[in-house]
Parts: sequence; structure tokens; C-alpha cells
Amino acid sequence: MIEVQFHDNEERSFGEFRRKVRSAEVLSAAMQRLLQSIHFNGRLSVIVQNGQVLKSGYEEGYFRQSETGVTARLQ
Repeated sequence: MIEVQFHDNEERSFGEFRRKVRSAEVLSAAMQRLLQSIHFNGRLSVIVQNGQVLKSGYEEGYFRQSETGVTARLQ
């Protein structure tokens, strides 16, 4: 009986995880505001093992509006 409840809770938790990933709800509100404030365009990577972040990284590309139009700068 307890094992069945554990399995149900685990399935429910994994379902919630999948829903959040699909709807792009994986970053905190503070991190989203920070990315917006620097106009970050790029790729974020997070490696997780046993529920803990092992490694994270990014590939960046900033796109800023200049007076003559849009200029792209890859750093």
C-alpha cells in the first residue's frame, strides 16, 4: 500500500516536472528578470544528477539596438 502511494507521488511529481519544462517554467522569476534586463539571447545548459545541479553553462549572443539599426554582437 505504501509502495503504491510512493509510486503515485513519484508519477505525479514527474508529470509536474514535464509540464514545467514544456511550458518553460524552469527558471526562477529573478533569473528571468536578470536575463531580460541584459537582453540575453543564447542557450542555457544545466546538468542535473540525483536532483542536484552538477554543472551549468551558457552560449551567449547579445542583440542590442543601435541608432542605425540592429547590430548583433556575439561574445
